[in-house]
Amino acid sequence: MMRWLRAAVACLWLVQAGAHAQIKPGEYVMNPGYGVLHIQPDKGGALKFELSVRGANFHTCGLEGVIRNNEARLEDSSDEKLPCIVTFKLLKDGIEVGSRHEGTCRFYCGMRAAFEGAYLAPPAGCAPHVVADIRRRFKAAFDRRAFAEARTLLTPVATRCVKTLDNYEEGWVLNDLALTQQRLGDNAGCQATLKPWLELAQTPDDEIKGDYPPSDAEAMLRLAVATRTNMRLCGAPVAIKPGAQRR
Repeated sequence: MMRWLRAAVACLWLVQAGAHAQIKPGEYVMNPGYGVLHIQPDKGGALKFELSVRGANFHTCGLEGVIRNNEARLEDSSDEKLPCIVTFKLLKDGIEVGSRHEGTCRFYCGMRAAFEGAYLAPPAGCAPHVVADIRRRFKAAFDRRAFAEARTLLTPVATRCVKTLDNYEEGWVLNDLALTQQRLGDNAGCQATLKPWLELAQTPDDEIKGDYPPSDAEAMLRLAVATRTNMRLCGAPVAIKPGAQRR
């Protein structure tokens, strides 16, 4: 009996230890890059988290707090009776973020944004703060016309980090890389880099405006214009669908 009891206690300790070991400090991304979760150590062995998400029409979520036993209790709630409790569950390659009571954490989000979902550990070199630093270094190299250096800096982001970039960031990374390739005389490479955005570039402006909420439409139009311009520079003018005003 005592041997069985000691074994049960040992198993319980291992389960509890595993539960506490689930959540690790780091930077996690909601694919395809619309949410970023930062977790870092806090006093007393707890973990502090900050979470930001961009939803449709640039509505956002912003949450922060302290994680204890894989949960964080936030002060404000959308429900008068139930608190906002954010939950964190270990996944094979990241963390599933949710809420204990459905709808109670809406206080922290705009109407078209939600934070619940899987946040994955990004590939090496693709953490948001790393990508931001590379893009700053790329711009500095491009501005001083060090195009070969600029291409070397940005190519890994364009090839390895697509799943952790949101659509807008991906679009600008590819346009920046394509323009760099064009400056180096690589028109074929420029055209290939922009191929994922060719369909948008061929779409009439009025159709783009009708397909997206206002703020998203404005952002997509800027990308469409940039892609059309850069494709033309790369020797392949974009044929916009009938009915569009050419730019």
